Amino acid sequence: MQRVDSDFDGDRSTEGEWADGEWADWYRLTPIQRWLESERLWNFYLECGGSLDPEPDTQSPFFDVAARSPVAADGRSGVRLLRRGGV
Repeated sequence: MQRVDSDFDGDRSTEGEWADGEWADWYRLTPIQRWLESERLWNFYLECGGSLDPEPDTQSPFFDVAARSPVAADGRSGVRLLRRGGV
């Protein structure tokens, strides 16, 4: 059986050739460290008001405009009550 050469064979590129700055720092982390850092970043994203809800697929034949309404950034209904009488 003959061996097929691939891009992964031969000389290995040095770290500086494929990553620099923050990416190099990320690649130096162990898989466990990357997992923990990702967890920390997701928590930060959610604390800043990020959402894990998927974006609606407007191209889908099942997309229903009436079924989804935008959520306010603070998570509340966004409806403001107005008083009709004097105070």
